[in-house]
Amino acid sequence: MAVSANRLELLQIADAVAREKTIDRGIVIEAMEDAIQKAARSRYGAETDVRAEIDPKTGDIRLQRLMEVVETVDEVATQISIEDARARNPAAQIGDFISEPLPPVDFGRIAAQSAKQVIMQKVRDAERDRQFEDFKDRIGEVVNGTVKRVEYGNVIVDLSRAEAIIRRDELIPRENFRYGDRVRAYIYDVRREQRGPQIFLSRTHPQFMAKLFTMEVPEIYDGIIELKSVARDPGSRAKIAVLSNDSSIDPVGACVGMRGSRVQAVVGELQGERIDIIPWSPDAATFIVNALQPAEVAKVVLDEDAERIEVVVPDDQLSLAIGRRGQNVRLASQLTGWDIDILTEDEESERRQKEFVDRTELFVEALDVDEMVAQLLASEGFANVEEVAFVERDEVAAIEGFDEETAEELQLRAREYLDALEAAQDEERRKLGVADDMKDVPGMTTAMMVTLGKDDVKTVEDFGYCAIDDLVGWTERKDGEVQHFDGILKDFALSRAEAEEMIIAARLKAGILTEDDLKADEVEDPEAADAQEEAAAI
Repeated sequence: MAVSANRLELLQIADAVAREKTIDRGIVIEAMEDAIQKAARSRYGAETDVRAEIDPKTGDIRLQRLMEVVETVDEVATQISIEDARARNPAAQIGDFISEPLPPVDFGRIAAQSAKQVIMQKVRDAERDRQFEDFKDRIGEVVNGTVKRVEYGNVIVDLSRAEAIIRRDELIPRENFRYGDRVRAYIYDVRREQRGPQIFLSRTHPQFMAKLFTMEVPEIYDGIIELKSVARDPGSRAKIAVLSNDSSIDPVGACVGMRGSRVQAVVGELQGERIDIIPWSPDAATFIVNALQPAEVAKVVLDEDAERIEVVVPDDQLSLAIGRRGQNVRLASQLTGWDIDILTEDEESERRQKEFVDRTELFVEALDVDEMVAQLLASEGFANVEEVAFVERDEVAAIEGFDEETAEELQLRAREYLDALEAAQDEERRKLGVADDMKDVPGMTTAMMVTLGKDDVKTVEDFGYCAIDDLVGWTERKDGEVQHFDGILKDFALSRAEAEEMIIAARLKAGILTEDDLKADEVEDPEAADAQEEAAAI
């Protein structure tokens, strides 16, 4: 059968639109069918259930009216009686639909305009869906594009099959783009929004630099060298930690390249950002010392529970370790994930002297001993009265100048002091109105109850509704600066894991949680952990 000119033109238009918008031809034909249906309803009545079909091979248009088979007809336009339906189709049953051919519709100017709008909207929606599907799995990639326009400091980038945006705060400082400029950026988010898919690009994201190194260093691409962590102060300075899985390959030298060719290619793309390449180490202390390069470190003291580290540097290295406006230590902290406190040797010496004096005074007062005995205990590393009271007696007796009798007497005095202190704290706890059953929470001490009571946490239920951060404090990074906020129990050296155990025990005791809830959480935990790992990888 010959295809008429109009029908042939219809199929050609569908093919052209599908090619131009890079969408499926079937979607365009479906949009045309919807447009014809809408125009037909305006001709035959809005209440009529009109269906249009376009033959994808010939372009033939068929219009049909669907009518529901009912026992009693209430709507003539959409219903047909069972008797009339069986006259057309003897197998018809109530609830079935009977189709009835309709004559073709001549499109008027208004109907044609309406049909055009329907087709455009359908095609636009299909194009948006295609763009979202194309880019939703490309988060974490580096893409190249052309600057289409700049609006209020935000750069709109043409990626050939979609538009993306680099927001002003995702651009490297002092970086300017104009229409037609080529730009390379990192896809960090793709969202489906009302106005279409939004593709967000970044040139300041730490992973942008990591991806650039992957492109420039074949050993990273092949997996011989790993990029363990990245920290950036965009446009100014950056640090990356690298590890070689092959002992014969120097990871730092491979990333620098011959005469710095590889690292300079990355530096050029990042507008001259200075990059420190640091060997990664599984030992936290070694890694942190490396991260503070080029400063020399004399000593480090780690607090693994709080993930804090004290770094002692020579006086002449202090400014180098801190860096301009704290940049060096801030980047080292971001790179390692540890909070870093930097002290000079003089400051550390002064602090140790103060600790020694404070401990000596504590032992003099608590144990009723002279200053020399107190100094001996402090110099042997005893930090508090509890340690004196409950260590093995031999450890105290082993101190030079002490014997078994002296050790026994010191431990007796230490226990008497602690008993008196406990009684005084228990009395204060009662005055504050802290419930007796708070003692039943594992790990809870009378001193903790006094501190909690002063903060208006007086029952097991009150304690159960506390968050871990409420007890041990938390750390926030704002504008690259690390801020630490103290918790209620900041003076008790409580780890986050210990705080969590105490809170869960309180919630079980107060009935806020049940054992079944904990079991359900344990079942869900593996999935949550997987999701967190995926998010971290992104």
